[in-house]
Amino acid sequence: MLSILDKYILKRYLGTFLLLLLLFIPIGITVNLAEKIDKILENEVPFIEVAKYYLDFTIYFANLLFPLFLFLSVIWFTSKLANNTEVIAFLSSGVSYYRFLRPYMIGATIVCVGALILGMYLAPMASKGFNEFKYKYLKKGKQDRAQSNMYRQINDNDYIYVSYFNVKEKTGNNFTLEHFEGNEMKYKLSASRIRYNEKDSSYTLYNYKKRIVGENDDRLLKETKLDTVFPFEMEDLTPVEYIAETLNFTELNDFIQREKAKGSSYINRYEVVRYKRWSLPVSAYILTVIAVAVSSVKRRGGMGVNLAIGIAIGMVFIFFDKIFGTMAEQSTFSPFIATWFPNIVFGILAIYLLKNAKR
Repeated sequence: MLSILDKYILKRYLGTFLLLLLLFIPIGITVNLAEKIDKILENEVPFIEVAKYYLDFTIYFANLLFPLFLFLSVIWFTSKLANNTEVIAFLSSGVSYYRFLRPYMIGATIVCVGALILGMYLAPMASKGFNEFKYKYLKKGKQDRAQSNMYRQINDNDYIYVSYFNVKEKTGNNFTLEHFEGNEMKYKLSASRIRYNEKDSSYTLYNYKKRIVGENDDRLLKETKLDTVFPFEMEDLTPVEYIAETLNFTELNDFIQREKAKGSSYINRYEVVRYKRWSLPVSAYILTVIAVAVSSVKRRGGMGVNLAIGIAIGMVFIFFDKIFGTMAEQSTFSPFIATWFPNIVFGILAIYLLKNAKR
């Protein structure tokens, strides 16, 4: 059963966190809208599409930045408790520091479970809508680097290339497939345009050519239009970073297994996305302990000093998360270590600060 103390702190914990989210979300939307409004008006984007985009934008960035919001909210209301000498009153009544932490840990558990659901299922759907809107309207007429010049090995013998792939329309330009046996090319398919047919998982090729390599001469087959199937999924033609973000937990695990079987060189990028969906929710516990340890002491400078310390620690945490994630994506550095390293470092810091705060 929760005591009056537990209910009081838990209410403040969750209430301040939600309030901070509600305060920052409109600011984020306003800043983003001010930056994108010219292209939205230029492309005459329907209002309903803009509304859906900013709903996806809200979910996408709430999932990305929730550790910082949580950290600041805990520092904010715990500093107010300390300044009002409520923390001293709690501890003077015989409540141990660890008992004082219990409602914070209950709150962190609620936030962690919510963040897991958000990161595993809701954020991928929001990411898909967010990116599709961006590619359709905000980058209209441009070839985004992530969608251009996609060259992939899909199995031991086949390689595919597409100069540009439109995710929304499921079409690509300048498609080729090269089939090798050993070091020798046996045939090469090419088409000026390829379209994925979602209904039956087939592909339509336009201006199709197939060159069969012979010992003495080659054979060339041509078709204006050809419907066929290939031993690869549409995901093999989509942008590397884009596809990982849009898959839910089960889909991402299956996708990574298929990519490993194909010997993909982008496994680290996918692994970083997968491990972050676990590491970020767990950070709720670590950041909560640090925030309480930092802000439960009444300081001469008051709440401002605690907030300054909190913002500095939060920025360092985000910096570590970004820098090690990028390192793993672009090198052979372990994605598991890269994504969990900030939690390990700040976990050690949390233990140290907790021991000092308890004294």
